Amino acid sequence: MKIGLTYDLRSDYLAAGYSKEETAEFDRDDTVVAIEKALQNLGHTTDRVGSVRSLFGRLCAGDRWELVFNIAEGLNGIGREAQVPAALDVYSIPYTFSDPLVMALTLHKSMTKRVVRDAGIPTADFGVVRLRSEAEQIHFPPPYFIKPVAEGTGKGVSPQSIIRRPQDLAAACETLIVAFGQPVLVERYLPGREFTVGIVGTGDRAKVLGTIEVHLLDRAEPEVYSYINKERCEELVEYRLCRPHDDPPVKEAEAIALRAWQVLECRDAGRIDLRCDQDGEPLFMEVNPLAGLHPFHSDLPIICNQVGMPYERLIREIVDSASERVESRVVGKGAIG
Repeated sequence: MKIGLTYDLRSDYLAAGYSKEETAEFDRDDTVVAIEKALQNLGHTTDRVGSVRSLFGRLCAGDRWELVFNIAEGLNGIGREAQVPAALDVYSIPYTFSDPLVMALTLHKSMTKRVVRDAGIPTADFGVVRLRSEAEQIHFPPPYFIKPVAEGTGKGVSPQSIIRRPQDLAAACETLIVAFGQPVLVERYLPGREFTVGIVGTGDRAKVLGTIEVHLLDRAEPEVYSYINKERCEELVEYRLCRPHDDPPVKEAEAIALRAWQVLECRDAGRIDLRCDQDGEPLFMEVNPLAGLHPFHSDLPIICNQVGMPYERLIREIVDSASERVESRVVGKGAIG
């Protein structure tokens, strides 16, 4: 197949004057190189497209692809991860990973938690604070855990995200609201084990690849899988592979993760993050349907490495899953405009 590659390169945005934190979700150059090499080794022809703005230009120029391998995170707005999928849907071009509805929903953490909660999937108590005064409306007791409602890669998460006194909540939320220009998700703090579950496939063909437990090392910021801990994960974090057959909470976490993946209608590959409460019961935290794909730095490939799945096979699994949508695409009538 002729496969286009859409992505946001961190180096481009840094060169344009954006900060390290602002560009935390964007991809390193070697991630794109690794994906392109894997696709070429699988027999595909690749075409680097780049960001959504570059995509618009290429589409208007008449360029088309049999499939687009999309890892573009987008820059502006809560629906930013939906921008590339939406543009490709306009032109009936198939792409990897989830559709615009899922991408927009899952970046908004409180909306996602409402959907999974309504489906009976266990998740911690939560509320949303848009203004400082709304902190008084949080109905459950501390400790709380706060973070921006629509960021990834641990942005806005630090040891200060744990709020132990109700009287401190309003000021802490206001700090994040000002810093990130968006509402704050307030959750009941979960003090137990933290899991990341890797998933590949779509619908009833989705399956769990494996689960890693996040262990913070002595030099790490304590108690939270923070922005700093994620950015410097090689030196601050140890990822331990967990086996569900001899670890009941892991077995339960994998069942919850797979159910959430299917309820949210995520596609092709990604990961679900869960954390255990004081009783050791795993609860859904969030889903990443556009998980990082750096061969050694990103959580999903780390899981694959630990279960013995080569990186090239992961890319093949993603393409094979997406290819089912290529094969089922019905040729429509001519475009208008």
